[in-house]
Amino acid sequence: MSTQSTHTLSVLVDNKPGVLARISSLFSRRGFNIESLAVGPTERPEVSRITLVTTVDRVDVLEQLVKQLNKLVEVYKIIELAPNSVQRELILIKVRCNDTNRSAVIDVVGLFRGKAVDVGTESVTVEATGSSDKLAALVTMLEPYGIIELVKSGQVALGRGHKSITEKNRPALRATN
Repeated sequence: MSTQSTHTLSVLVDNKPGVLARISSLFSRRGFNIESLAVGPTERPEVSRITLVTTVDRVDVLEQLVKQLNKLVEVYKIIELAPNSVQRELILIKVRCNDTNRSAVIDVVGLFRGKAVDVGTESVTVEATGSSDKLAALVTMLEPYGIIELVKSGQVALGRGHKSITEKNRPALRATN
């Protein structure tokens, strides 16, 4: 019997149009869902880091997927981050409020080290960062006030300690035509 396991991959790729589409297409063609996705440039502007979270039922399936990703010419390097890596998400939540409960909403947000980023007469928009569990708990605490709108980023993650994905075998720059 197989069990589902979640894996966080950090993928260094060329920072150019179409790369994300090729990677997400590879997942889609093989019937895998991307649970979370975040993409952005790295300390080197020509290289982007894709942090993606996926769930598989067998480790050998993940290994095969990584091998296929490595075949893409735009991919420099892929590592699976350990479960204890530093992982964060960002959430913005617009919460219904009025003069009588606005301070209570802001107090709840403060408990989660979040902050109010927009205050109106009928709503407060709050921002918080943290683990998926922390952000889910914040949402649960704010639901009684009435959530008007919510958006959450994909997970970003880095391994702990001084080592870097680019430390050993730093990706070589490719010549562009």
